[in-house]
Amino acid sequence: MSNTSKVRKARKGTRVNIHYVGTFDDGTEFDSSRIRGEELSFKVGSGELIAGFDSALKGMAVGETKTIKLTPEEAYGEPDAELFHPIPQTAFPPDFDFEVGAMVQGQSAVGEQAVARIDSVGEDTVVLDFNHPMAGKNLNFEIELISFK
Repeated sequence: MSNTSKVRKARKGTRVNIHYVGTFDDGTEFDSSRIRGEELSFKVGSGELIAGFDSALKGMAVGETKTIKLTPEEAYGEPDAELFHPIPQTAFPPDFDFEVGAMVQGQSAVGEQAVARIDSVGEDTVVLDFNHPMAGKNLNFEIELISFK
């Protein structure tokens, strides 16, 4: 009689601890749980993480490492043209240094915190991009399943 034990695999509803490194297509690292020294813990299939990342965990065993490439559709989507807004420069402090690409934060008309990237600077206005900073980008991840929780 065989005494073969089944290897436990991650599936929807499984709580896992992982390490990951995220890079752009040019190799630039944008995030690493290893550098932070902190494993990421979450429930597979719960919607806590971007869909493509979450679904990559399904079927993985403890100690397994997987490398994935996510398209914008599997990650943060393509930039939405409706999330680019011209704002009067007078909405900023008088000595504000408008630098294209810089991140700014403030409050929306209803008092919510808002973060945006300066897309362009005109004579009297600045166009702010309220899309997620990773929108439109391919994202690459090396994921290691550390343990089940």
